[in-house]
Amino acid sequence: MRAYMQRKRHPIMRIPVLLRGALVALIALLSVGLQSAHADIGGITLVVYKGGWIIGGSAGHGTLNFHGRFYPLSVGGIDYGFLFGGSRTVLWGRVSNIWRPSDVAGIYGAAGAGLALGVGARAIVLVNQKGAVLELSGRQIGLMANADLSGLAIMMR
Repeated sequence: MRAYMQRKRHPIMRIPVLLRGALVALIALLSVGLQSAHADIGGITLVVYKGGWIIGGSAGHGTLNFHGRFYPLSVGGIDYGFLFGGSRTVLWGRVSNIWRPSDVAGIYGAAGAGLALGVGARAIVLVNQKGAVLELSGRQIGLMANADLSGLAIMMR
């Protein structure tokens, strides 16, 4: 009889544990959603000059438009892999998941491949360590062939 009662109680005792786990998961999802709801979106424009042979570098400038104010940016980076040539790329788009202008500053990593002979199109999505997401597209001018790993640092000026 005792074994029967223990087997019978076991499934009933599991329901509160499952319910508790579901509630914890729901609260976690809501808190992430509310936290993201406070994040904001801004516009961004970057001009990046890139060049190299095997190892390359990039430098440039840009502007962040956030809440109607403009913030100047500096851009720099390093590339390693198959890389040949030089180019000038003008990118524009949006930056999301930021709370203040300084959230756009940071290190962005990317792996990419491309070929530009004269004028070419470029699109890229990057994320930094603060969670800022850059969605950029634009135009690349120059002679550039690459299949590389690159790091891009954006700093507030």
